[in-house]
Amino acid sequence: MATICMPCDSSSFSSPKPAVDDDVALVRACKRGDVCAFEELVKRHEKKLFRVAQHVTQNREDAQDVVQDAFLNAFRKLDQFQENAQFSTWLVRITINQSLMKVRKTHRKREVAIDQNLQTETGELSFEPADWAPSPEERYQASELRGILLKALRKLQPTLSLVFVLRDIEGMSTEQTSEALEISQVAVKTRLMRARLQLRERLNNWFSRSVKDLDSTAEMRQ
Repeated sequence: MATICMPCDSSSFSSPKPAVDDDVALVRACKRGDVCAFEELVKRHEKKLFRVAQHVTQNREDAQDVVQDAFLNAFRKLDQFQENAQFSTWLVRITINQSLMKVRKTHRKREVAIDQNLQTETGELSFEPADWAPSPEERYQASELRGILLKALRKLQPTLSLVFVLRDIEGMSTEQTSEALEISQVAVKTRLMRARLQLRERLNNWFSRSVKDLDSTAEMRQ
């Protein structure tokens, strides 16, 4: 994915820069004209923003465009960022809004809203890989389980699935999710509970059918 910043040459600085370990320090450096600081912010957050954008747009190329536009908008509006909020949350909110704009633009002939049923392509919503190398059997089981979860997730209402993605997949807090979606924390908790309950029910039904199918197959072989 292309970034909006050019590679930086540290030798061009007359004196070494102080180390920046958090987003706020990088934002402050960027406001002072340090282009490399924004490049670092892009590297830190582009993968998460891509996953969120793809969940909304359901299209890889559209998601790439959305992330590029989101970073451009963030760069232009950097002075509007309030440091009392997390920069990553601010970026996610921009990305969600940009994603919805992209969906509306792509589907001009029909009304598009956040409550419209959105379908996620199996395998596109990625999870962080494990730190160890799994066996082929473990990889197959993990892949199968991920596919099952994604099929169940895409059947949820988008207002529920998006909260689930931000909270349980991306690991954002209730407060961050509330800020990103511009809804109350009570609404976040309510939607997350509903999403988890519906997913649990769908997964329980699936596993129950799978067990019955296995039992039937075993009986036929006897």
